[in-house]
Formats: sequence, structure tokens, C-alpha cells
Amino acid sequence: MTSYCAIFALSLTISVQPLRAADSKVHHVAIQVSVNDPAVMNLALNNAANVAHDYSAKGEEVEIEIVVYGPGLHMLRDDTSPVKARVKSIGESMPNVAFSACGNTQEAMQKAEGKEIPLVSRAKVVPAGVVRLMELQERGWSYVRP
Repeated sequence: MTSYCAIFALSLTISVQPLRAADSKVHHVAIQVSVNDPAVMNLALNNAANVAHDYSAKGEEVEIEIVVYGPGLHMLRDDTSPVKARVKSIGESMPNVAFSACGNTQEAMQKAEGKEIPLVSRAKVVPAGVVRLMELQERGWSYVRP
């Protein structure tokens, strides 16, 4: 009888383990920056760091994408970013934080300034920042605009 109880208990443990793994969900948040304001840029970076730390402390996964467009592109410009050092630091220490730069805005700035607009190495150019935010939300990502 004791061996049956042990086998039953073991079978419960084995059958529950995969359910827990399947139930663990990856959280997702998109953070918008569309103004050339260092306070807003720093708040967005603070939001990203706080979310990453909170879920890490809970042992849960989170993907964070900061999407910049319009005047907010200055956040990821290598030549004008007031938060370039923080972007680099967060990008290096938190691989779950991605930075997306609006290609439309970059093109418009290049035309207006008559030169190439360099971006920080962590930035990935997307065709349109607003469309990127829409696509992420359509996939169930939470949305934050600091």
C-alpha cells in the first residue's frame, strides 16, 4: 500500500510540473516616446527598468519594447540623445529591453537636416513607429505612454 501511495504522489508531481510550465506566461509591454523631452525619456527608461526588475524578482519573464517616433527619435539618435548613456547601459544589462526607432521619422529628419541621422547601436529601425505600436497591441502587448 505504501508503494502505491508513493507512486501516486510521484505521478501527481510529474503531471503537475508540465502544467506549471505551460501556465507560465511571458509578459509584454510597449512603451511609447514621441516627444523630445529628457524627463519623458528618463521616465520611459525608469518604467522599463522597474518592470524588468519587478518580473525578475517574481521569477517571471517580460519583454519590453520602447518605440520612439516623431521628436522622440532624439532619444535614440547617436548625435543628439540626452539619455544615450542610459540607453546603452539598459541595453547591455537588460537583454529583454528592445529599442525601436521609426524609419519614417528618421527619413524626415534626414531630409530636413540634409544629412544621415545616426542611431545608437541598440536601436532597430522599424518602418513606422505608430504601426509598430499598433501591431504589438494587436498581439496583446500592454501599452504605456509616460
